[in-house]
Amino acid sequence: MSVNVDLVRSIYAAWERGDFSSADWADPEIEYVVADGTEPGVWKGIPAMSATWRETLRVWEDVHTEVDEYRELDDERVFALLSWSGRGRTSGFDLADVPWRGANVVHIRDGKVTRLVLYWDRERALADLGLDSEAAPP
Repeated sequence: MSVNVDLVRSIYAAWERGDFSSADWADPEIEYVVADGTEPGVWKGIPAMSATWRETLRVWEDVHTEVDEYRELDDERVFALLSWSGRGRTSGFDLADVPWRGANVVHIRDGKVTRLVLYWDRERALADLGLDSEAAPP
């Protein structure tokens, strides 16, 4: 297992517990990209990334992520295939009713995440990266 995959595993270990409070892993000038979904965009720096995450998480309760698979794409990128769980604060909508499978591409340099690309749609992520969707876990 590479140092980069170990770093990404440590980030997601906290997220799997529902703990999104730390950004010690992030480069101060991190580029945070939401590639798809209802509010795609690009933000720069830890404060902007944190504010965007807070806004996203605000509408959910008991949010957790579970990584189905890690793939080292190259010396600077790790691909995480993941599933989300949680419940809408107002609607009560439970993600367990409609499994939400996404993916993240984590760019790492000198032990810090310099770019985090979030995909709400796993198939889009696989297509953007030119990866085989048949090899991805369900």
